[in-house]
Amino acid sequence: MMCGLFGAFSAKKRNILEDVYLGLYALQHRGQESAGVAWTNDEGRISSTKGSGLVHLALDQESLAGIETSCAIGHVRYATTGASNDLTNAHPLTASTSKTSLAVAHNGNLTNAEGIKHFLEGRGAIFHSTTDTEVILHLMAHQRHKPPLDALIDSLTKLRGAYSLVMIVGDELVAARDPWGFRPLVLGRRDDVYYASSESCALDLVGATALREVQPGEVVIIGKRGMDSIPIPMTVRRRYECSFEYVYFARPDSVLSGRSVYEVRKTLGRKLARSAPCPMAHIATGMPDSGTIAAYGFAEASGMPYEQTIVRNRYVGRTFIEPTQRVRELGVRIKLNPITEVIRGKNIAVVDDSIVRGTTSQRVISMIKDCGASQVHLRISSPPVRFPCYYGIDTPSRAELAAARMNVKKLEQKIGADSLAFISEEDLIESIGLPSEQICTACFSGQYMEGGEDNGPEL
Repeated sequence: MMCGLFGAFSAKKRNILEDVYLGLYALQHRGQESAGVAWTNDEGRISSTKGSGLVHLALDQESLAGIETSCAIGHVRYATTGASNDLTNAHPLTASTSKTSLAVAHNGNLTNAEGIKHFLEGRGAIFHSTTDTEVILHLMAHQRHKPPLDALIDSLTKLRGAYSLVMIVGDELVAARDPWGFRPLVLGRRDDVYYASSESCALDLVGATALREVQPGEVVIIGKRGMDSIPIPMTVRRRYECSFEYVYFARPDSVLSGRSVYEVRKTLGRKLARSAPCPMAHIATGMPDSGTIAAYGFAEASGMPYEQTIVRNRYVGRTFIEPTQRVRELGVRIKLNPITEVIRGKNIAVVDDSIVRGTTSQRVISMIKDCGASQVHLRISSPPVRFPCYYGIDTPSRAELAAARMNVKKLEQKIGADSLAFISEEDLIESIGLPSEQICTACFSGQYMEGGEDNGPEL
């Protein structure tokens, strides 16, 4: 799942559920299918509520604001495993053992979840959902002889793939990140309240200061004694921080691995202007909203004016993360509207962040040309997406990926552009500013994480 996580802890009971609600609001771009929260109640157990749709529809803000608790977590969901229309799969998932109560919210995909599930079912486990996250709770439950945190850390050593987690374990907030570092997770603080969030932008909303990121392979425990850290005892060959977070998914006002997402996207646009110039264009424009910042950089480096040519309906969600092709197609029609007076008679360089299925690009180019544009040249601030992602982005098969089915020239013709060019993988990595061996580019290069780490899972 490509989702949003937010957790809060205070040694004193406070209205931190309202903070969690606000944090999820700031992370709404990471998931629109469901939202949920869980918290420790007066009986020392865990209560939870969740619903379908956007945060303000799924959760009752007024009710949550009236609850005092010391520990709470929340989740917004965009499903890549488990049925999206089944609230059983909505997070947080909760469970109780003889020793403690648990709640877990997960961002990422576990690539060996099916194998673990079959193993556990053979030992009598009964699964209540079809989401991969439930295997974590069952792995812990099968280690009843261990303290809960020990059972958790041992369980994490058996997982492969992407997981950033926020959990309630007893009365403590736990944040964990896989050893490969696929998905972001940051810690923050405001007065005596500690936070864990998928992105720093959510910390800004609740008035918290970002402390640091949860490191790959780290488990952070926040309780009445303060904050502690335990490493997951695994050695991995390299890191795999998701490059698509910088290209598309993260909010531009977030900071990932010390890099401003806004600055990365603007740098991508500048590099794109140098590697794929468009001297015939009169103006540059961005595809709202994810292509806009790269378009600023493209226009600046090209020495041409930037103009807004397309207006986005702010009350329509992001089409890439809608669950069906039909909804995606309908979304384009109601989401974007061109400004004819700016477009008519112009050669236009349109900058977008990516081409995945190609549906949006084709319809927008057609829309712009119908408004009288002389030429439309498309520039993409990421390499061609040719391979499916197995770590939490909804590109499950190569058959769905436009760039996997055709070369650039054929794709150009398919979407109706007068020219089409992508940024190179090298320029993408340079723009992010991290070493190439720390960045996952599998959706562009097909270089996936190898399954056989030095200490492979022994169930």
